[in-house]
Amino acid sequence: METLFYAPAIASGSELPEDESQHCTRVLRLKEGDEITVTDGKGHLYRAVLKDVHRKRCRVEIAEARDAEPLRDFRIHLAVAPTKRADRMEWLVEKATEIGVDEITCLRCRYSERREIKRERLCKIAVGAMKQSQQAVLPQINGMTDFEAFIAPGFEGCKMFGHCREDRTKQLIREVYRPGQNALLMIGPEGDFSSGETEAALAAGFFPVSLGKSRLRTETAALAACHTIHVLNL
Repeated sequence: METLFYAPAIASGSELPEDESQHCTRVLRLKEGDEITVTDGKGHLYRAVLKDVHRKRCRVEIAEARDAEPLRDFRIHLAVAPTKRADRMEWLVEKATEIGVDEITCLRCRYSERREIKRERLCKIAVGAMKQSQQAVLPQINGMTDFEAFIAPGFEGCKMFGHCREDRTKQLIREVYRPGQNALLMIGPEGDFSSGETEAALAAGFFPVSLGKSRLRTETAALAACHTIHVLNL
């Protein structure tokens, strides 16, 4: 499999970031004149030739630029209350990026176990997952956002949220989501959304959805919901 490099400013600059330069020289041992494929994370791919190779700085010359083929015609925005253990949230960002997601927002809810996150760390994990899965679009990773502020803006598409309370109005995702729609999936903390947050979500037009009879961990529920949207669009 071809190695994909990430350089967000490749269109206006001629150098790879330091960590990508080190990967070129120390791991792959590439030399001047070798060709590589670079993405800017915005849906564009570049065929580039290494011109000046150093351990911390690799200069390139763009030989060809093209738009990557879109992987889907709908958007997925995943809003999740981060787990108490940081590694579980990192796992979610990695796997959701591999499956395909456009935006991830970290929610601060009433019963959230984690009030702050290391956004830069999550962004770095998303970059690695994007490259590994050979995608050209990097998901937008948003920092901690208060629940009330998050549900206020408008969203064009199907808005869904999962909660653990017994609720006869909850439906399966396939019963409320129409293939081709943009999807906003909101998953609460291990302690669930508060009753007030549930009422606010309903008032804001979110559909309460079920992910099956098993009670899932936060990160499992979020990934399952994301994957379901992809399956429904096959």
